[in-house]
Amino acid sequence: QVQLVESGGGLVQAGGSLRLSCAASGRTFSSYAMGWFRQAPGKEREFVAAISRSGGSTLYANSVKGRFTFSRDNAKRTVYLQMNSLKPEDTAVYYCAAVASYNAVPSRMAGAYDYWGQGTQVTVSS
Repeated sequence: QVQLVESGGGLVQAGGSLRLSCAASGRTFSSYAMGWFRQAPGKEREFVAAISRSGGSTLYANSVKGRFTFSRDNAKRTVYLQMNSLKPEDTAVYYCAAVASYNAVPSRMAGAYDYWGQGTQVTVSS
């Protein structure tokens, strides 16, 4: 069982930066691939980024590639999403997700993840 708690959301102007954190409970954090997803009002939840359990493999949605960086610190049982050059279309609730996985490449599919955080709001003003 893994519990995930996101933090770091807020209101920022377009072009600004935010860093989201997701802290996980449990002693086997390094066995979990992690993902970030987001959901804007009236839209479906969409993939943002994923990272393998070792941190050696990362995937990004095309819409955030080059602007967002996903990293993890297994000793702190925490993952981070550094978001730069934010745009109004990045406005959404951001969710952290986890799945026990030995795959070298993490999944982009929300259905592949077993554990979810409560979400943190990111609002980018124009």
